[in-house]
Amino acid sequence: MRLTVDHTSTYTYEIGVSYALQQVRKRPVSLPSQSILSWDLSIDGARLETSYTDHHGNLVDLVQVDPDASSVTVSVKGEVETHDMSGMMGGHRQLVPLWLYKRPTGLTAPAKGLRALAGKFGSNTAQDVGVLHEVMAEIGAHVAYQTNETDSETTAEEALQKGQGVCQDHAHIFISVARLLGFPTRYVSCYLMMTDRIDQDAGHAWAEAWVDGLGWTGFDVSNGICPDARYIQVATGLDYRDAAPIRGMVYGAGAENLVVSIQVQQ
Repeated sequence: MRLTVDHTSTYTYEIGVSYALQQVRKRPVSLPSQSILSWDLSIDGARLETSYTDHHGNLVDLVQVDPDASSVTVSVKGEVETHDMSGMMGGHRQLVPLWLYKRPTGLTAPAKGLRALAGKFGSNTAQDVGVLHEVMAEIGAHVAYQTNETDSETTAEEALQKGQGVCQDHAHIFISVARLLGFPTRYVSCYLMMTDRIDQDAGHAWAEAWVDGLGWTGFDVSNGICPDARYIQVATGLDYRDAAPIRGMVYGAGAENLVVSIQVQQ
């Protein structure tokens, strides 16, 4: 499937920025599941300092905001040929070892609720891909997809207790439970071509668990499926913070407002 992406993030600030440095992870790489045909990044109100590949294999553009800027716009446009891998997304090509993906983080650290959820699946489940499908279904049944109830700093435990969240929360809960079950698991930020709309106001996310004999295997809890040809992988990490489209530091800007516009279509 050939997909086009048009993604614009516009930040406006209450007062001119004193200093800001941002890591931009908006450039996907070619993988068994996707071939990047073209991809362009443009920036207004800031300048590109350098570009590099991080330890998770993500392409990162380091951007410094212009002094006294009141707005910054980061846009990407691209075309990608995707391939349906039935959720089996390929081998491990990152510099970091697989065992690192078993480490809890601030957003995925298990507490009472998550441990109880993992306890439903027994103790001898490592490398049983069927259990992961059961985990996905269980989370989807008990944590409803609902916007404006959580934010980017909501933890997996908090979202589970609320019983509501978005794709980021679903991914974090899945990651936490799968790690408790012995699977190396990672967060994936992505673009998704939706069947009912072209315009979107947020990106998407899924989780991937390492399964011996299969490699990285994807689970989109919010939609209850494994990723197919409608998905474009952009960045991966231990949790959202490692794979966020834009993340960094801003000083002296006062209140900040973000408007996101995304179009993904065939």
